[in-house]
This record gives sequence, C-alpha cells and structure tokens, in this order.
Amino acid sequence: MRLLNRLIMGCLLMIQPASGRDYHIDGSVSEETLRSYLSRSITMMQMLAGKGDFEDNVRMLKSCGAKFVGRAVYNWGREEGGEAALPKRLEDIKAKAAKVHEADPEIILQACVFEIISEGVDKLPVPPWAFEALGQPVEIRNFRFADMGYPNGRGRNQWGQGSCVPDVSRSETRLFFHYLAASYIDAGCEAIHFGQAELMNGNDPDLKYWSEILERARQYAVKHARRHLVLCDAHVPHGGLVREGRLLLDFHSFPLRVAEVPERPQEGILKNGFSDSLYGRSKGGLSPGGWKCDHLPYLVEFDNYGRSRKPGEPGMGGCWVWGWDEITWFSQQPEPYRNDWLRYAWKWLNEHDPDGYLEMPGYRCLSGTRNGKRWYYANQPGKTVPEGFGQEETIRAIWDADTRTLSGHAP
Repeated sequence: MRLLNRLIMGCLLMIQPASGRDYHIDGSVSEETLRSYLSRSITMMQMLAGKGDFEDNVRMLKSCGAKFVGRAVYNWGREEGGEAALPKRLEDIKAKAAKVHEADPEIILQACVFEIISEGVDKLPVPPWAFEALGQPVEIRNFRFADMGYPNGRGRNQWGQGSCVPDVSRSETRLFFHYLAASYIDAGCEAIHFGQAELMNGNDPDLKYWSEILERARQYAVKHARRHLVLCDAHVPHGGLVREGRLLLDFHSFPLRVAEVPERPQEGILKNGFSDSLYGRSKGGLSPGGWKCDHLPYLVEFDNYGRSRKPGEPGMGGCWVWGWDEITWFSQQPEPYRNDWLRYAWKWLNEHDPDGYLEMPGYRCLSGTRNGKRWYYANQPGKTVPEGFGQEETIRAIWDADTRTLSGHAP
C-alpha cells in the first residue's frame, strides 16, 4: 500500500506544474489559470516593435519566469502608408512573436488598441475580411478618419494635431478596431488591452458597442488564435465594464496611483481610496470565461503619461508622483529603493487586495528624467544592455518566493 501511495503521489507531481500554477489554455481560461498569468505579468512596451534589445529581453523573460508580457506591441497613431505602415510592421511583429514562443510557448503576448486614431488611417486600405466580419458590403477603399471621432468634436486633437478620441458607437471605428484586433491575433498575440475604454463610450451608455467589439474579437480568436482565445482588458476608473450582469472584460487594469509622502522626499506609497485607484473596487459578475466572481482579478502597472511643470517636486496635483509619471518617478530612485519598492508593492497588494496583481516594470518610456534617459528597462546592466536599471533579479526573487494561492488569497 505504501508503494502504491508513493506511485500515485509521483504521478500527481508529474501532472501538476512545478510552480503550482496552471498555464494551460485552449479556447477558455479558468479563474485559476488567469490568476496564474497575472501573477507573472511584466510590461515590455513595444518589445515586438523594435524597442530594446530583443534577444536580451527574451532571455530576461525566460530567466524571470514571466508568463504575461504586457504592451508588447501597439499603434499610437501613425497608421499611414510607406515603410512604417502598420501592415509592414505586422510582418516583423509576427516573426518576433514566434521567437518568443519558441523560448516559452506558454507566454501570452499582449497588444494594445488605444484611445487614439490619427489621420494616417486615411492611407490604410480596409481588407475585405474586415468588411465581411462586420456584415458590411466589401468596398475598395481606405479607412475614413472623419467617420471615427465624436460627431460633436469631443476629443478632437486631444493627442495632438490630426488625431482624435474614437467613438465606438460609429461603425467605422468598430471596423478599424476589428482590423487591429484580428491583425494582432494573427501575429501571435493572445491578449489585447483596449486602453481608456471609458473615453470612447460617450455614445455607448449601455455598452452595446463595446460588447460587440469584444465579442467579435473573441470569435475571431476561436478560429485564428494560437490557443483559440484572446484575453481582453482595459483601464477601468469606475471599476469595470458590466452589461446586464456580465463582465465584458477578462480582467481589469489600472495605474498604480502612487501617493507622495511629503515628509520623506521622493518616497511613495500605495493607499486604499487614494485618487481614483482601483484597490477594492474591481467589479464582479459573470466573467467571459463563464465563472462568477465578487471582484474580477486585475493588474496595476507603472503608468507613463508625461511630466509636470516641475519634475522632481511634490504637490503638483493630479496623478503626478513627485512631479513625474509613475514609471519615471520609479526610475529616478536609487537602485536599492527600486528593489525594495517592488517587494513592498507586491506585499501590499497581497495584504490589502488579493484580487490585484502587480505588473512588474520591464520596459517602458520615461519623461523628464534628470539624466535625459528616455527608457526604463529592468534588464541587468551588462555588455548587451549597458544602461539596464537592474531589477531583473529582484523580480525573479519575488516570483520565486511567491506562495500566493490561485484563489487570490494569501495562505
């Protein structure tokens, strides 16, 4: 009997992931699997689009044990033709995604469909399959910028001259968003971040059109995605998008919202109720995966949004952290503090809201730094990445020591 028990235990160990986490996906995702991925998430901004040292980034992801790679590719305007056109870039993105999956086929790469469209779309042809997906007659034409923004001019030039905040109630916007989502899925991405979704639903109060956009992307993924699934999220300042009791997003996301500590120069902390932080406010309901929850799991990230009039100074108002955005503030701190702060934030979330997961900073743009640097990268500094900020080993150590259960509650 003892020998039989040992054999049974041995078989169980063989079929359970060594990390205690499940990364199996095929057409659906359980709550446990979703939390497994979120607990190993890292931002790698434009990794698939030529930013950073690609080979060293792949090495770092594998070394740390990352499984969810956020913001790996996106388009912030600039859709125009020529060598920089989106269709040309998608070829390179697909090749790079394949190399990431050669290193680790379980990794999820996230693309982004943001709250910006520029006049460059006027030079981008609409493929026949995009018309067909929306049940529209196939035409030979380009996308139409003039038919994507709010008719009343809301959000026009908000992101610079010749751009607009798209209105999801307009069929041309939904046509373009499906083109982007499907193109990223074809390139190997299994997650899509839909940016500041609430900026785009001014004419969609009951979320009918957002529901259509997301469902259309999911149906496309069933047939074309690597594992027949795409995970959708967005920034949700009001806690989430819920329509008739059903959660529209697979998980939520939001900036960290770091509070300054005025009596301790340059220090920042996390606080329930600070600004519009998401802590304790993620809405629940029936998830797209078919499971119910009181609070949908979510990611918090080091956001980038520029610098104040006085970078490095406190009390600039809004969401500034000592006059910087979150990732720039973080990058300006001494290395020991950066390492300690990641440990602190991880522990704080575990204790204060186990439905929240810290998306580690891997690669992200900076604004207004003291030394003029434009990018933060967590890679260990060396010959390949001489200006690495050196959080790679700390990220790996935090994850290696993580005993958080898949239910989201600390043991």
